[in-house]
Amino acid sequence: MLLLDLSHTSHTPARTGVQRVALELRRALRRVQPVQEITHDPHARTWRPLQTWEQAALDRPARPSKKRGASWPLSAQLRGAWQRQFGSKAPVQGLSNDVTGVVFPEVFTTKTAAQLPILFRAIDAPKVAIFHDAIALRLPELTPPGTVARFPAYLEELRQFDGIAAVSEDSRQSLLDYWAWAGWRPGPEVITLPLGCDHLIGSAPASAQTEHNSPLRVLCVGSLEGRKNHLTLINACEKLWGQGVAFELTIIGTLQRETGIAALDRIRALQTAGRPLIYQGWLSDEALNRAYQAADFTVYPSMMEGFGLPVWESLVHGKPCVCSQLGAVAETAKGGGCLMTDTSDPEALAESLSSLLSDAALRARLTSAAQNRLPPTWRDYAQRLESWIHTLKIGPKTS
Repeated sequence: MLLLDLSHTSHTPARTGVQRVALELRRALRRVQPVQEITHDPHARTWRPLQTWEQAALDRPARPSKKRGASWPLSAQLRGAWQRQFGSKAPVQGLSNDVTGVVFPEVFTTKTAAQLPILFRAIDAPKVAIFHDAIALRLPELTPPGTVARFPAYLEELRQFDGIAAVSEDSRQSLLDYWAWAGWRPGPEVITLPLGCDHLIGSAPASAQTEHNSPLRVLCVGSLEGRKNHLTLINACEKLWGQGVAFELTIIGTLQRETGIAALDRIRALQTAGRPLIYQGWLSDEALNRAYQAADFTVYPSMMEGFGLPVWESLVHGKPCVCSQLGAVAETAKGGGCLMTDTSDPEALAESLSSLLSDAALRARLTSAAQNRLPPTWRDYAQRLESWIHTLKIGPKTS
């Protein structure tokens, strides 16, 4: 049986990219073999299986949330405190006796990391973490300060695992480069294991034919934060509007206030000036699907990604995507259906947008290519992950 740590995802209504990955992995692993979901309970001070109310939280539909942190209801806090006072004080409770591995798909917190040695001493099986990205260190100026401060310790904590599954080759190399820069000896095995994307098919319309809108509609989906690079996109679009190019831009994504407020201010200024610019925050899956259906193509200007799931989301909806020519995004884009460019340069981005806006034949070719892309499946991901776990050597017990 595999253990799957969902300490964060089971205690927050937020559904960030990492949490969506954790939930899809949960579904996929369940189809492959028995899985026991676990959490560290800070109130009972123990590792334990998820309870019914935590399982229900995982199955709840996504909803808007301004808070990304974990939140425990008062009743759960009191139960944990009662157990700590009057019940079992064992630091690990109720876990399966037949554990074949433990998987950590989340970016665990400092508090959770401090409890890892306790769990690892109790499990005689490989311990694996999924590594998403090192953006906090590669783009610190566009990352919340708290995340930047935490990240070096997190990268060091990953070395106590037996294996690391990076979501892209770019992420894998960034992790290995940091460990080498830090002067550490070779650590656990690190492989590239791209995420599944077939869950997006269920949310895409059965027919994703591009409508002939007048003016054309461009869609950008991604949280409004610094590294997503909305300011460059907005400036590129303002350049085109100033030249008389007719199109409508819709931006969808929850605001990350620490690094995204400048982009929001710019959006509001252009809206006041009468530019055809629409901003919507969080949307339900149904509303997001309608936005994709209405779009002629999408643009994803992010400067850096661990994987770049929104690019696949565009492709699965049959929509071409203007995106970065570098890193993990390029790993996806090179398969077809995308127009790659230097998204850090407003001139280059404006030129690429102009090409798609003015060239109907180019839009048609990229649309056809997008509709013919087959996304990697979560079932394949889960099977490859499980097979790899069985090959790993278990490291020495953490003292």
